[in-house]
Amino acid sequence: MAGPRIARVFGAVNIGSFRISAIVAGVSETGEMIVLGSGHRQSQGIKHGYVTDMAAATYAVRDAIDRAEKMADTSVQKVWIGCSGAGLASRIQPFDAEIGGRRIEQEDLDHLLVAARDAIEPDGRMVLHAQPAQYRLDGAHGVADPKGLHCERLGVDVHVMLADGAPIRNLTEAVQSAHLEVEAVVASPIATGQACLSPEERDLGVALVEFGAEVTNVALWSGGMLRDMVAIQMGSADITDAVASAFGIRRFQAERLKCVNGSAIASPHDHREMIPVNAPGEEDTGPIARHADDKNRIPRAELIGVITGQLGVLMEEVNKALKHMQFNGQRGKQVVFTGGGAELVGLADYAQAALGRPVRIGRMPHLAGLPEAHVKPGFSTLAGLVLYAADDPVDIRAFARGRHRTVSLGGIGMVGRIFQALKEYF
Repeated sequence: MAGPRIARVFGAVNIGSFRISAIVAGVSETGEMIVLGSGHRQSQGIKHGYVTDMAAATYAVRDAIDRAEKMADTSVQKVWIGCSGAGLASRIQPFDAEIGGRRIEQEDLDHLLVAARDAIEPDGRMVLHAQPAQYRLDGAHGVADPKGLHCERLGVDVHVMLADGAPIRNLTEAVQSAHLEVEAVVASPIATGQACLSPEERDLGVALVEFGAEVTNVALWSGGMLRDMVAIQMGSADITDAVASAFGIRRFQAERLKCVNGSAIASPHDHREMIPVNAPGEEDTGPIARHADDKNRIPRAELIGVITGQLGVLMEEVNKALKHMQFNGQRGKQVVFTGGGAELVGLADYAQAALGRPVRIGRMPHLAGLPEAHVKPGFSTLAGLVLYAADDPVDIRAFARGRHRTVSLGGIGMVGRIFQALKEYF
């Protein structure tokens, strides 16, 4: 039996410091998102979200997309790029216009968005996107579609995502050198929020913590939009380095210990459990660990002590970021962890105790065809990229150049927007 007919195909590449992952997905005629192929490989030429070796980064991007295309049995020419570094900064820019109590027409919305676009002041930085997040009618906030309503004063809140220009140009050049066109560069908190947060969470107020390898982004959502974000220049790779340093072993050994035997929560039996430093069949690989027995095993309690010690430093930085963004005043108190570092056993319980707030691990959305190996927090940004692409996001910078439709990011359901995109495409 033939599968559903694919109406549109999207390609996306998430460029991280630990791995580079790629996905090829399509939207069926019924509006369902279907993953056709996905792949990943170890990152090369990327440090803290910045390109440090153009040739190595280009090779890694090409390899990742080749794996996804091979699984999908189709190729893509354009991709959406996920970016977690490059000095990302989020800003909400309000703009208002007098209407005079009359009925709002489409022309009024067009003029409002063009004027809002012209009022953006990037202060010498690159604007990744400028999107209408919600409208305001006099004293009413959070209006999805004001057309047809009456008001004295019409306003719009525009979400502007800024980044440093040179790092973004390096990312796009690495992708273009891999013989791909760049559809857009998307800040990872936007894509990850699309994948891991419910509309209700985004409205009530939630802090999204992307626990990456070398960068941890703390993003604040409320009122249906991304309000603010802080980038912390540390991540799960710092835990790996701490383990390697504490036991005098190599990074690949420390990474395996962290992933296989590591935990953020100690138990009474940890001090009696001895864990092998090397994997089965690799007993003679690498040095003998410090504090190891004659079989090169270390106490699990010592490993967990090193992990929690480094986690404590990170949680202090996360707490500082939340206070800086005044998350204490938000109605919603929940913190959602995602990213590769969120796969550490017991992280939610540890973070909840350290932050004094409800914490959960971000769940991947159900996407048909997504391999089980990629249904993990570390791939949430990748899934969010294709969901974001299918959402047909509006950028007001291109509005006056032939785009005469406004979409409120917080007010229209995902399925409805996909159907709208299909209608326009055909």
